[in-house]
Amino acid sequence: MNDSLPTDPALSAHLAHLHRAVAHEHAPRGVEKELMAAFAAQFARRRWYHALSPRQWTLAGASVAMAAMVALTVTLSLALSGAPSAPPSAAQSTVAAADDGPAFVALQPMERIEQEANPRVLEADVPRTALASLGLPVDPQQAGDSVRAEMLVGADGSPLALRLLTLP
Repeated sequence: MNDSLPTDPALSAHLAHLHRAVAHEHAPRGVEKELMAAFAAQFARRRWYHALSPRQWTLAGASVAMAAMVALTVTLSLALSGAPSAPPSAAQSTVAAADDGPAFVALQPMERIEQEANPRVLEADVPRTALASLGLPVDPQQAGDSVRAEMLVGADGSPLALRLLTLP
């Protein structure tokens, strides 16, 4: 007898009889192929993204969103801090050579500023209400106050650019 059969004599005799009864039986052709196809359909291979649970997808999405927020925050803070994004023009380099303060905000098109032969820098007090027209937020309680600024002025006296020296 087979060594894998149990050692209980009553059970062993019944299993041996069953083994002898089915020994000459064979499955019809194609049964194995059909069984394997049914098994493959029932237990189909899953893609890698099907293996992740909804909780894991939520964690991955939150991580990507956090990374995007950090990148956006860093980009905006660099942009708002006055980090130069392009090489300065001739007019800007003349003014930038004087000091390395905050960047000027152009009030005229860059072509007009670059055409100016001898721009001058003048200090001025600018009313906070004028800052609102430039798109800066103005507190209504401080709307009557003024802000110290430097202005880049052309030869004809027209303002070309503005740089705030005190915070609005």
